[in-house]
Parts: sequence; structure tokens; C-alpha cells
Amino acid sequence: MIPERTTEQLLQLPPLESGDRLTRSEFERRYAAMPALKKAELIEGIVYVASPLRAKAHGKPHGAIMTWIGTYSAATPGVDFYDNPTVRLDTDNEPQPDAVLRWEQGGRSWISEDDYIEGAPELIVEVAASSASYDLHDKLRVYRRNGVQEYVVWRTYSQQIDWFYLDKDEYQSLRADASGILRSGQFPGLWLAKDALLSDDLAEVLHVLQQGIASAEHQGFVKSLRD
Repeated sequence: MIPERTTEQLLQLPPLESGDRLTRSEFERRYAAMPALKKAELIEGIVYVASPLRAKAHGKPHGAIMTWIGTYSAATPGVDFYDNPTVRLDTDNEPQPDAVLRWEQGGRSWISEDDYIEGAPELIVEVAASSASYDLHDKLRVYRRNGVQEYVVWRTYSQQIDWFYLDKDEYQSLRADASGILRSGQFPGLWLAKDALLSDDLAEVLHVLQQGIASAEHQGFVKSLRD
């Protein structure tokens, strides 16, 4: 739990700046002292403070992703979704992914007493500018090492989607089926019409997702979560 500090103590803390090398506890203390700051992450002990987010390059894709996983979560009791949650992965890593989907029970993550996700959620989604982003380098290695089972990166400038799944401690690229649909292994029925998403056809994305939700595999998954 993050210890409470007086207003005077908080004002004496240096602000978070990209490139700072901090322990996780110090990172959390400084972050708590900056309520106007909306997104900062600790990756391999290094601080990354987010730049202002552009509407078409990030805001709209992020909204589409949240609609997609939110619809799946609503149809899948026992599965929760989160928008920009802080995730305590280990002592050197506290990312704030764009989207998270996790099992409420039986997974490798839990909600701490002070209301943070701790451990490795089953699926993380990041909206990135390009392949040069740390989402496809440092964060990918951190998520793999900590056992995040599926990791999706939407590269908005090049309009590409990378979906990785963990196999024997290594990330492999998930391939679309003949219809161009990506199907989650961790969340049966979580289907993504990749081309429709990239062409801004959210109605088709949700139509394909509803087909996944109506599938026998999803029904069996829901039953297993209830048993």
C-alpha cells in the first residue's frame, strides 16, 4: 500500500520526468503527487511520461478497442475489462496499458487492497504510433517475462495489428483464419475482424465479435467460469 503523505511532503517531491530511474515505490509516490498527470509508466526501472495524445492517431483507435473488449466483457460473466489501469507487474515494472482483459478468478492477476491490478493479466492491448515504439520492444519483453498470455499492439501510423500469444515462454504471432479473423486463445469467442478494424468499420468488428460470442466455444467458456 502506498503510504499517505502530508501536502508539504508531496510538494517537496520532484516531478516525474521521462528517463528518471526509480524504484517502484518512489515512482508511485511521485505519481500520486501529480494528480494532473494522466499517464506515466515504469518500464525496467525507467520512467516514461506520455506526451499529449492525438485524436485520430490514438484517441479514436483506443475508443474502438475499448468498445470491442467491453462488448465481450459484457457478454462474459467472470471476465473484466479496464481502461488505462496501472498494473504492478514486478519491482521494476508498472505499466499503464491502454486496455486490459482479465479473468476475475483463477488467473495470474488480482486487485490489491489499494485498488491496483497486480500480477499478469491474460490480455493487454496497446495503441502505438509505430514499430519504433517501446510497446514493441521493452514493454513486449516485460510482458513476456511476466507471463502476459496475449499481447495486442495496434500500430496506427502503418495500420498494422500485431497479436502475440505466449508459447513456451516466447511470444508467437497469432495468424488470422481464412476469413481474416483473429481468435483469442485465452478468451474463447473474442474474435477480431482485423481488416474491418483497420478500415474504421466498427459495426463490422462488432458483428464478427457477436458471432464469436454466439459460438459454442464461448458458451462453453462462460459455463466453465460459472462452475
